[in-house]
Amino acid sequence: MWAQSKSPVVREELIFPNQPQHVHGSSLVALPNDDLLAAWFQGSGERTADDVKIMGARLVKGQKAWSDPFVLADTPGLPDCNPVLFLNRQGKLFLVWIAVQANRWEESILRFKTTNDYSKAGAPVWTWQDNILLKPDERFAKEVENRFKQLPRNTSGWAEYAPPYDEMILEASRDARKRSLGWMTRIKPLLLDNGRILLPLYSDGLNMSMIAISDDDGTSWRPSLPIVGRGPIQPALARRKNGTLVAYMRDSGDMPSRVHTSESSDQGETWTATIKSDIPNTASVELLRLRDGKWAFLGNDIDDGRYRLSLFLSDDEGKTWPWKFRVEDKKKNEGGFSYPCLIQTPDGLLHMTYSHHLEKGEKSIKHVTVDPEKLISAPVTAGSSGRNQPK
Repeated sequence: MWAQSKSPVVREELIFPNQPQHVHGSSLVALPNDDLLAAWFQGSGERTADDVKIMGARLVKGQKAWSDPFVLADTPGLPDCNPVLFLNRQGKLFLVWIAVQANRWEESILRFKTTNDYSKAGAPVWTWQDNILLKPDERFAKEVENRFKQLPRNTSGWAEYAPPYDEMILEASRDARKRSLGWMTRIKPLLLDNGRILLPLYSDGLNMSMIAISDDDGTSWRPSLPIVGRGPIQPALARRKNGTLVAYMRDSGDMPSRVHTSESSDQGETWTATIKSDIPNTASVELLRLRDGKWAFLGNDIDDGRYRLSLFLSDDEGKTWPWKFRVEDKKKNEGGFSYPCLIQTPDGLLHMTYSHHLEKGEKSIKHVTVDPEKLISAPVTAGSSGRNQPK
């Protein structure tokens, strides 16, 4: 059912006024004092613009307006992109992002800052900064080879003199440098009950994903084996009741463009070869397990742009999505709404931030708060699709 006649939106606002600079890739975290802290990257472009930095703003508990933006990270002379904010189980605040060397995504380096001094107004006072350096070994290439054999045959057209896609990616995965550099952040991590942190990563060079794993609360990190498919990037994670981990991923591969899915039965160490779901997708995927066991999916459920952003709820761990709400729904070329972050606060409300780009070149980050109970109780509207997969 499309819950359009009775909106579940509690509040919505731009974090800062529309402006011409490029702003994108937001992240959101709820702090222990009930403040919200948001981050995004901003500058005159993306990887080709060296003035890009990580910006942030704070919504103090009880306030109606966000603070003025402040700088969270700025690597001198390099673009900084794709920030991710989260708290570990001790309540330490992490900011993880990428510094783009040589103005190429494939040369990106993972960086992070941490602090426990973040309760006061304004920017956190960072007390530690370092890089996350990963070294996938030869098992990485072997995993790519094995998983490609499990995928459906690729029927995409190729030139007679060009090697098949799978062979090109497999050859790149055998290169120790290529499989070590260029891993990028986008989606918040999943924290398991035992304290393990699973930080989703993806590579534009290899066109697939991987998980950075920490078993010491974020002090050190190591790579999982890759999440292999033809274009599964920017994974978002959820955990089933039986302990199985599920990744939903943006489709950067062949048509039709659909959300990729993969599963892990060993706490994120290895992942099944991806399969395409029935959910259309072009640019954005977010996934969240709610406190009552329901799942929430947030993304661009279209295959030709970013002009629609929709929220779905499931009570059967993603098998069906009976509750649906279009957060943004414009005509093509009227705007772009993408790269969302989705969290749930202790009061049960869902908070999302996402890039809000209008056709006139006006850009901001938007914050929307949704009451999932209002979405569930919304009346059935004409033409509802019941408990079918979203189309």
